[in-house]
Amino acid sequence: MSYRRAVIPALVGSLLITLFLWWAGASAPALQLRGTTNVFDVQSAAELQRWLTPWSYGSPGAPMSGGPGGGDTALSGGTQYADLYNTAMQIRFVAVFAFFLAGALLLIRRIPPAHGRTPATLLALWAWGPVAGTLAVTVSAPWLIASRGHGSYRFLPQLAGVIASSGPITVFAALLTALLTVPVARITAKDADPVPMRQVPPRAARLAASTGTAVIALSLVILSYGSVAAGIQTSFDGGGLLSEPGDLLREWLLLGGWTTPGTTPLGDWLLLRAADVLLLAVVWWSLRLLPGLLTRASLPAMAVGAVCATVLGLLVSQVLRTATGDTAAVWGPVYLFSTLGGGVPAALTFGLAAGATALLTLRWAGGRDTDDVSR
Repeated sequence: MSYRRAVIPALVGSLLITLFLWWAGASAPALQLRGTTNVFDVQSAAELQRWLTPWSYGSPGAPMSGGPGGGDTALSGGTQYADLYNTAMQIRFVAVFAFFLAGALLLIRRIPPAHGRTPATLLALWAWGPVAGTLAVTVSAPWLIASRGHGSYRFLPQLAGVIASSGPITVFAALLTALLTVPVARITAKDADPVPMRQVPPRAARLAASTGTAVIALSLVILSYGSVAAGIQTSFDGGGLLSEPGDLLREWLLLGGWTTPGTTPLGDWLLLRAADVLLLAVVWWSLRLLPGLLTRASLPAMAVGAVCATVLGLLVSQVLRTATGDTAAVWGPVYLFSTLGGGVPAALTFGLAAGATALLTLRWAGGRDTDDVSR
């Protein structure tokens, strides 16, 4: 599909996800109304508030500057903090629009929703939404941290907390966006030249998928092991604004977390590990099919496709964990989805590396015509 055809659904999708997130953020103050507890219990209302606050223009009460006398100095300081918060939110919404547009344009062009590719396009756009949300909160984080009035105090741990805050709401907004964007893309692709899928040598495809999955396993299996993760948390140090980088490193490097069974019942431990195995299986199968789904297996397309595959694997494993756990029974149904969207920064880091590794392996192993239409 040409850029001219792909840009229309990409723009529609970018507008939709921005509007959905803005609407979700604008709904956050409603959870503070007196009658909220008649609909939700206290825990569920607090959890929904956590989901929506990162996209809400309602400033969470920034501290006032000035001494005990307050007065005009305190009022001026409070106004400045509120302005910084509003600036952060403006940057956040512009960024989520821009990042989703860039990814959607590439995905719709390289995986057009035609000739059997429609489910892949839908899943890829859905997976790209949380990535765009994570990048948006990352870009806007400095302004948000400054609006709290103590931006220089433990800056990197604060930055890690902000990056991790995009949460489940972006997953649901992205799903709605994908469901509405794909029909638009199908309409724009209707009169385009047919792009049939061709065969990639099975051995080359399997080998490329295996090497790409090995990159994901590096994070999920090795770096996420308890003692290794603790080393990442404590081994690096810095001074000033760069002090305590452990939380930030864990956010961008760890796809999960696991230890030996210990006192945990073996059955429960194996069930948790099954979710990790499922993640790797989803990534392997997606990378196995990806070269054939792409109209041109270029480096950007393979890298972004691998990121989407990793995010999909994360979502599937998170759903399995919540479905087999007792969180919903203890805390309420809202908590069933509380872990959705976690691990996206690490999925972005290792997904990009996995896509590049898979493409290099595919070309080395004899995947013919990887720069052209292929399967």
